[in-house]
Amino acid sequence: MTVSVLAVVIIGIVLGYYYMQKPPTSDIQSAVDAASSVTDSATQGVIPSIGEAANPLTNKPDINPTSKTNPFQ
Repeated sequence: MTVSVLAVVIIGIVLGYYYMQKPPTSDIQSAVDAASSVTDSATQGVIPSIGEAANPLTNKPDINPTSKTNPFQ
């Protein structure tokens, strides 16, 4: 029983050491690059340029009665 537990612990240490020696940044960087390329291709040409014509409240009238009667302004 103790031999099998010792074997599992030694295998765990060896596999942990092997896993820690790999640089994890290459996998993460490739995932980030893939996500950014997918995002760029998905949003390319989808959102049109609307400009100032889409805001209907640019020339709104001042209908607030307190803006003309407040003596502290």
